[in-house]
Amino acid sequence: MARSTYIEIPEAQIDLYWSALQVGDRYIFSRVIRKNAFFSRAKIEKLTSKSYLPTIKELWAGFSTEQKTAWKNIDPHPQKHGWRTFVADQSQRIKLGLSGTATPNTHHQDLVGAINIEAPADEAKLVQLHPSQYWVNTRVTGKKSMYQPTSVTELLVLPLKISISYKSNLTSTGTGSFAKFYAEVRHFYQGQNLETKLEINIPLSSDWATSDATLSNVLGEASSYNLYIHLYKVRGTLLFDNVKAEHSGSNWARDTYCKNIAQQFTKAFYQIPKHWAAVILPDGADYDSIYPE
Repeated sequence: MARSTYIEIPEAQIDLYWSALQVGDRYIFSRVIRKNAFFSRAKIEKLTSKSYLPTIKELWAGFSTEQKTAWKNIDPHPQKHGWRTFVADQSQRIKLGLSGTATPNTHHQDLVGAINIEAPADEAKLVQLHPSQYWVNTRVTGKKSMYQPTSVTELLVLPLKISISYKSNLTSTGTGSFAKFYAEVRHFYQGQNLETKLEINIPLSSDWATSDATLSNVLGEASSYNLYIHLYKVRGTLLFDNVKAEHSGSNWARDTYCKNIAQQFTKAFYQIPKHWAAVILPDGADYDSIYPE
C-alpha cells in the first residue's frame, strides 16, 4: 500500500530550502531534486562556450546609437528594450547558421507564424478559440521553468479590434481564391444565435504589412468570438506575426508574437486549447513557427 506524507518548512528556512532544492517532474514522478548552486571553473567555461551571448554582445557593441534605437523601436512589448529584441532575433540567426544581422522590421520580430500549401492541397484554415471561459499556460511567479494552468474569463465587450502583420507569396488555383484573417463574433438577439464576421483581406502577394479592422456594435448582445486564418484555392506561403484581438483595454490573442503557433499541451495542461488548431489541413498543407530569412 502506498504511503504519503509531507513536511512543513519553517518560515525562516523557506529561502534556504529553495536555494538548494528544486521541484522535478510534477506529473509523472513527483519529487524534489538537488539544485546545482555551484559550478566548477571548467563547467562555467563550457557553458560560456555554448552561449550565443558573447558573440551577440560583440555585435551589439559595434552598433551605432541609431542602430540600437531602431531595435528598441520595433520591440512590441509595452516596455521597449533594444538589446532584448536583438538577442531574440540574433540567437535564431546563429542557431540556423545565418550570417550577418537582420534589419529591424516593425512588422515582425524573430520567429513568425507560417502556413505553407503545396499540391495536392489548395486550402488551409486555422482557428484560435475564444469562448467566455478557457485555460491558458502561465509561468509560476518566482520560478524559471515552472508553469501552471490558469482559468481565464474573457467577457467580450465591443468594440473588438483585430490586427495582423503578414507577408504573402500565394498563387491562385481557381475562381474565388482568397486569404483572410477574421473574427467570427457570436451574439444573441430575440432568442436567435447570430454570427457577424470582422474580416481582414490579405493580398495574395505582398511584402510585410500590417492591417487592422474594428467591429463597434452588433445586433443584440455580443457573447464570444473565434479568430480564423483561412487560405482558399491558393498555394504558396503566408507569414504572419503580431496577431491582436483587442477589447476591454487588453490584447486577448494567445501567442501574439507567434513563438510557437502549433504548440500542443499535454499532461496536466491537457485542457488548454492549442494556440492555433487546424480546421482544414489536407495533405500538402502545414503550419509552424519559423525564422523568416
